[in-house]
Amino acid sequence: MIAARVAMTKRTIYARYPEKSALFLAAVLRAIERQAVPREALEELEERAGGDLAATLKAVARLRIGQVMTPDGLRLQRVINTESYRFPEIFVAGFELNTAMVVGFVADLLDRAAAAGRIVPTNSDQAARAFMSMVVGSQVRSIVAGRPPDPGKLDERVGFAVDLLLNGLRPR
Repeated sequence: MIAARVAMTKRTIYARYPEKSALFLAAVLRAIERQAVPREALEELEERAGGDLAATLKAVARLRIGQVMTPDGLRLQRVINTESYRFPEIFVAGFELNTAMVVGFVADLLDRAAAAGRIVPTNSDQAARAFMSMVVGSQVRSIVAGRPPDPGKLDERVGFAVDLLLNGLRPR
């Protein structure tokens, strides 16, 4: 089926991928690359939010959750969840190509806000990881389990997580 779809012979495919597991790994890695959020898209979210930190954080969270809510995103997340024990490379690639980029972007946002005095200085990497875990992780688990959140509830949860983070980092 794969050979027919890419207009190659089985022999050509197996010359490139010596076994089915190598072909599977290549296919999943390609899907992860396609799903990755480009830094430019994140910067555009910040621009559209007019530099409003809370609005930018909400937009980033919705973007990441929205990715998983697409049919391709949901399939990919399920593959990563079920197959990463046999292919740890897919978990690492998913983290490095997508999650780390978003965490880094959020950490940069927090660093700039701290430099401007809008929040207290903090370990921005840890704060960004905690935020993404809190706002995205729980929603993704529900989506993958077949229980996507109601859009109104999703906005409420994202808003709560953003408020919790920013209130915790508010200068006192």
